[in-house]
Amino acid sequence: MSDEKKMTAGRRDFLRKVGIGTVGAGAALATPLIAPAQADSETEAEKRKARYKETDHVKAYYRVNRYPR
Repeated sequence: MSDEKKMTAGRRDFLRKVGIGTVGAGAALATPLIAPAQADSETEAEKRKARYKETDHVKAYYRVNRYPR
């Protein structure tokens, strides 16, 4: 019985340490991804202008996927 109790405690300690290591690694990886907020550089006129252009690759996409025009 003492062997079973010892093995169970060992497994629990192992899993606890793995869990703590995972959280630490995740925090270390996420830290460089957090960047300070930057202001929007577009003016109001640029925000409202038309952006869609039916270029050759867009036309090819429509043709290949059989979208009606």
